[in-house]
Amino acid sequence: MPDSPASPASQTASDERRPFVVVTGLSGAGRITALNALADMGYVAVDNIPLTLFGDLMQSTSGKPGEKAPPLAFGIDTRTFGFNAKELVSRVRELREQRGLAVRLLFLEADTETLQRRYTESRRPHPMAPDRPLVDSIIEERRQIGFVRDAADLSLDTSSMSPHQLKQILAGHFEPSREVGTRIAVMSFSFRRGLPREADLVFDARFLKNPHYVPALKPLTGRDAAVAAFVATDPDYRPFVDRLQGLIGPLLPRFDAEGKSYLTIAIGCTGGRHRSVALAEELADWLRREGRSVTLSHRDVGAAGEAGGAG
Repeated sequence: MPDSPASPASQTASDERRPFVVVTGLSGAGRITALNALADMGYVAVDNIPLTLFGDLMQSTSGKPGEKAPPLAFGIDTRTFGFNAKELVSRVRELREQRGLAVRLLFLEADTETLQRRYTESRRPHPMAPDRPLVDSIIEERRQIGFVRDAADLSLDTSSMSPHQLKQILAGHFEPSREVGTRIAVMSFSFRRGLPREADLVFDARFLKNPHYVPALKPLTGRDAAVAAFVATDPDYRPFVDRLQGLIGPLLPRFDAEGKSYLTIAIGCTGGRHRSVALAEELADWLRREGRSVTLSHRDVGAAGEAGGAG
C-alpha cells in the first residue's frame, strides 16, 4: 500500500523533524524483524511500549543538548499492557501535532494460513489466548486490531516476504537519508506463486518468447547474458521496454511532487525465472541511469527452479 500523499512543502518540513515510527500489527507478522531493521538504520528501537510511556521514552532518548536526537521506533501490539486500538490511533494523531516529530504508523499483517504456519514452526503460543485453538486467536486479534490498520500510514502484508525482503522495503520507506525523490524497488516474480502484495505497479512479461523451452537456457536465469539475449530477440521485446519506460518516466516526477517515498515495480512471468528477471534487470539499469535510487530483487528465482516452473 502506498504512503499517504504529502505536499513537497510538508515533505521538506518533515525532514527537519525527528522521525518516529510506531510499529504494530498482527502477532507473527514481523514486528520484531521490522524493529531490528529500523535499529540497523540508526533508530532507537524499543518493543512492547505502553502508551503512557511514549512521552517519557521520547524525552529520555533525545540525546545530549545541542545534538540531533536519533530517530525513534516503538513497537506495540495486543501483548502490550493496557493495549487499546482506538487509544493507540488517538495517541498517534496527537503526536502528529507536535512540531518536532515526523510520526508514521506502520501496520504489519499476514494471512491466517501464514500466521498459523509461523506459530507452528516456532512452537510459540499465540499471545491472545494460549489456551484456545490457534486460528481462533488469530481471528480474534485481527478483529481487535483491525481499526489500527485503517489509520496506518503504511500497511504491509508480509505473507510472501522473506525477512530480507521486508528489511529492503522498510529501508526504502524509513531509512534516514538526504536523497531527494522517490526511491524505487524493482522485482521479478512468478504469477504461479501469486502477485506481490507490496507492488504499486505490476507488468506481465508472459507474452515474450520463453527460454524455459530451450534446453541450454532452461537451467539459467534472466541474469545470465544468454537468457537476456534470447528474450531480447522477441520482436515485441524492445517496443514493450520502450513503452514501459515511456509510461514510468513521466510518473516519477509526479510521485516526487506528491512526497511518495517508495515505489515498487513488479514484473511477472510464469515461473519468475527467465523473462521477468531479464526485464527487471533492464528496467533497474535504466532507472539507475536516470539517476534513481533503485533496489532490485528476484522473488521466485530459487523457488521457480526448484519447482521446475516455466520461466
